[in-house]
Amino acid sequence: MTEYQSQITVADLFKNYGNRLGLSWAAGMEGANNLIYPELKVQAASLHADEDAGAGKKEAARKEIPQAGKSLAGYLNLVHTNQIEILGRMELDYLEVLRDITRHDTIKQVFKHKPACMIIADDRLAPTYLRRKCNEKNVPLFTSPLSSGKLSESLHYYLSTLFADVITLHGVYMEVMAIGVLITGPSGIGKSELALELISRGHRLIADDAPQFSRIAPDILNGTCPDSLRDFLEVRGLGVINIRRLYGGTAIKGNKYLRLIVRLEPLDRQKIITIDRLEGSYRPVKILDVEIPEITIPVAPGRNLAILTECAARNHALRLEGYNAAEEFIKGQQQKIEQSSGG
Repeated sequence: MTEYQSQITVADLFKNYGNRLGLSWAAGMEGANNLIYPELKVQAASLHADEDAGAGKKEAARKEIPQAGKSLAGYLNLVHTNQIEILGRMELDYLEVLRDITRHDTIKQVFKHKPACMIIADDRLAPTYLRRKCNEKNVPLFTSPLSSGKLSESLHYYLSTLFADVITLHGVYMEVMAIGVLITGPSGIGKSELALELISRGHRLIADDAPQFSRIAPDILNGTCPDSLRDFLEVRGLGVINIRRLYGGTAIKGNKYLRLIVRLEPLDRQKIITIDRLEGSYRPVKILDVEIPEITIPVAPGRNLAILTECAARNHALRLEGYNAAEEFIKGQQQKIEQSSGG
């Protein structure tokens, strides 16, 4: 199931991230319900409509995407506007040296594009003229001790994560050998038992049953746990257990980038015959248009799945660094054959 959040209010932003960003209200509290949308650019369809349509249709197309062309957050820019305008030391100093009439026109231009809110960085006080304008236009104004660069970077990270497409997958998501591993397979195959053994071996649980994955970059999926499931693991015969209470806080991990999928499958001799003896059962799986490698581990009595999963994680970590054991093995065998032939 794929979900996404289409908008949040400035009040939500303040509630969720105000402490982390050191935000303090300075003015414009009446605009607390102003909406912040995902970063939107003019889409190809809109561009085509502009080419073929008259002025009336162009205006209608613009109204369908009220924030088109705006980015989520950034420095004060009179041409390329942002939904969240950040004013640092440089921007404030620039406004201060302007003549009153020029400053008035500049501020008027900023508010013409209806920013969702404004933040004054670098622990600077909010100028009276800006507080007055924010109260007049119902645009929330905050101050923060953080630098403008840190604010911009943090806001882009928080909001991009918040607005990212999210998919819920069935399985147990864990940090194994420092990489994110999703353990999946048919119901009753032993995913939770494997997770419990891995936890007892020092690895960490992220989410059981319904981990959520969001694409926060073109090739990165971030995995987290729904709040209602956090810390819990269901094990057949034991019921629901609290991993944090049983093993301590170090047995829980809040999030991790997904790097590998381990699929557990019942032992099937016909399928085993088809597995590549050198490369194993690696195959790419697409999740939210990101390719994630998946390896299948046959399940049978006597097989130590925890050790096999650890080994799969270690081996994949080496692959990420550019090392492939199968390639080295083949190269070594070829060299021996060439040496034998030459002798």
